[in-house]
Amino acid sequence: MAELSRCAWCVGDPLYEAYHDKEWGVPVYDDETIFEFLVLETFQAGLSWITILRKRENFREAFDNFDYKKIAEYPEEKIEELLQNSGIIRNKLKVRATVTNAQLFIKVQEEFGSFSNYIWSFVNGKPLQNKVENYKNAPATTEISDKLSKNLKKRGFKFVGSTVMYAHMQATGMVNDHEVSCFRYEQVKKEA
Repeated sequence: MAELSRCAWCVGDPLYEAYHDKEWGVPVYDDETIFEFLVLETFQAGLSWITILRKRENFREAFDNFDYKKIAEYPEEKIEELLQNSGIIRNKLKVRATVTNAQLFIKVQEEFGSFSNYIWSFVNGKPLQNKVENYKNAPATTEISDKLSKNLKKRGFKFVGSTVMYAHMQATGMVNDHEVSCFRYEQVKKEA
């Protein structure tokens, strides 16, 4: 069987390749998964994505399966427990930001009916289709990620800079940044 042509950034690591092949760039509309990626992107700020992927199951276990309603209610004891958990990134600001972001996530749901309605409104409800030849030339931020970041910050969200939000947009399929030579480019485009 011929080797599949993938985006160069994931080649060589089975975990990265599986994530790329099954999840990255696939449009996500359910609030639970959107929140999971928001948490993971928060912790990824300043680190490599593979670091986060390797700890993803630890995060899932530590943060009650990314249940934002539970996380929004975390008492101080739970925050201290998380800061002692060597299976996750033990950054005090990021742990506290996750609790704050969960609380604000619920407020956005109340205002827009769902967080999905809110976040997808930035791309008019439909994934943007880029034509990336080489992942190294893909943007780190865009005008849309700038607007999204600014709006989230205005609402009080933490660790939602434009670069983090563009990575979130890529991961959740708000933008298709698969390289055009990648076998997933056309597949993801059809899923849009």
